[in-house]
Amino acid sequence: MIIIGEKINGSIPSMAKAIAEKNADYIRNLAKKQADAGANFIDVCASVSPDTELETLKWLIGLVQEVTDTPVSIDSPNAKVFAEAIQICKKPGLINSVSMEGNKIEQVFPLIAGTEWECVTLLCDDTGIPKSAEKRLEVFDAIIEKAEAGRISLSRLHVDPVVEMLCASEDGIAKILKTIKTVKERCPDVHVTGGASNISFNLPLRKFINRSFIILCMGAGMDSAIIDPLNQDMLGLIYAAEALLGKDEMCMDYIGAYREGLFGEVKG
Repeated sequence: MIIIGEKINGSIPSMAKAIAEKNADYIRNLAKKQADAGANFIDVCASVSPDTELETLKWLIGLVQEVTDTPVSIDSPNAKVFAEAIQICKKPGLINSVSMEGNKIEQVFPLIAGTEWECVTLLCDDTGIPKSAEKRLEVFDAIIEKAEAGRISLSRLHVDPVVEMLCASEDGIAKILKTIKTVKERCPDVHVTGGASNISFNLPLRKFINRSFIILCMGAGMDSAIIDPLNQDMLGLIYAAEALLGKDEMCMDYIGAYREGLFGEVKG
């Protein structure tokens, strides 16, 4: 599982406070903890006003790179921000994200063509979030067409089927699972990602929904996730699921992660 650490995000109250107070030590510490926990990318999202976003994002990326070599995931709704932010990154990372809305994909794909930068692609377009798996797959086909035309290797794409709140869903996660399975069937090299915590908004004891969601999605083919890598219970379940799905030969990754203390017993 490719783990995208979600903790350095200004939409999280504690992080918003740290950004506002310019608490560099807090941010550096959180970046290092996520890297040490095994994150493959450190997501960096400023979540501030557009006029200060780029400046804040560069500051955050700089702090992350002071304490870890783990690649950065640049998280922004503004395509122009990516062009500026990647220039200060020490190594290729992840763009989070593009979709078929507006002309964002036309701005970002040429930017990363011929590089090793990877990209999260949301399955939505100018009509919004498609209501069915079939419509989301139509958006997926359009994104793949754009990627191939721009000579973007499909293995560099992390397709996000768009995770919505479970409490507002009419069919649970049926369309998400169908979308994931079909994406992997059509393009095995493409990664499938998603924000695990999105599914449980407005529900009590969200951890149970989040954990169950990840396991079900991994069974359907999800191999990338935006999660809290400091959540040892979640990490333990991910390593266990990979072993059960036959993606961990002789359970060596599971055993190794346990010995390194990346997870412990799941409580409650």
